[in-house]
Amino acid sequence: MVMNYQLTIIVPVFNESESLPKLHKAFIEYLEFTPVNSKILFINDGSTDKSDKIIREICAEDSRFEYATLTRNCGLSTALKAGFELTKTPYLGYIDADLQTSPMDFMLFFSHLNQCNMVNGIRAKRNDGLVKKVSSKIANGFRRFMINDGIVDTCCPLKIIETSYAQNMPFFKGMHRFIPALIQLQGGTVKQIKVSHYPRIAGTSKYHLFNRLVGPFLDTLAFVWMRTRWISYQIGETELNLKKR
Repeated sequence: MVMNYQLTIIVPVFNESESLPKLHKAFIEYLEFTPVNSKILFINDGSTDKSDKIIREICAEDSRFEYATLTRNCGLSTALKAGFELTKTPYLGYIDADLQTSPMDFMLFFSHLNQCNMVNGIRAKRNDGLVKKVSSKIANGFRRFMINDGIVDTCCPLKIIETSYAQNMPFFKGMHRFIPALIQLQGGTVKQIKVSHYPRIAGTSKYHLFNRLVGPFLDTLAFVWMRTRWISYQIGETELNLKKR
């Protein structure tokens, strides 16, 4: 039987073998209660631990879980791009594999989908270390100052987007830091909702102070440059002869 899915939840994975069994249980709970027919798409971003084996076992047991494996580690933006391009449902979601956000919080987003083109989470109470909190605050402040997008927590790893908007976004390294702004660039609207945030239960963060500050700084400058050159137009009237001559 072909399921009439409305939402594909994309989960980028890089060396998260310790978190994946608990994440699987969290998704099973979500799938039991969600009113929106959903499937899960793991994007294995060239993991070198047992993540690939665990993902294959999960997907073999349940058709609601799917996966794609990148041939090498390409980074979060590339993994998301691959997931966006593989999505066939009207909506797509995004969540990290580290379980610092919960799939159950997607439930908070559903009532807003008819009013906007994207719902973005806000981690109201961050459960991170001091360095991570401070660096994120500096990076977010600089981004908001430079691009004035009004987004409180652009990197919150809990989002739902209309697939057509997600697939029309220009992609570049660091793109994942500007997803709400890239939706706005297309004329789309973004709703922000507070979500829960939890301490990392297993594994280690793949980011350090350098790529939390220097990376976002350079990517913000790249976004500002790209936005000034973004091509946007509307066709007012046409007269096209489509008949073969």
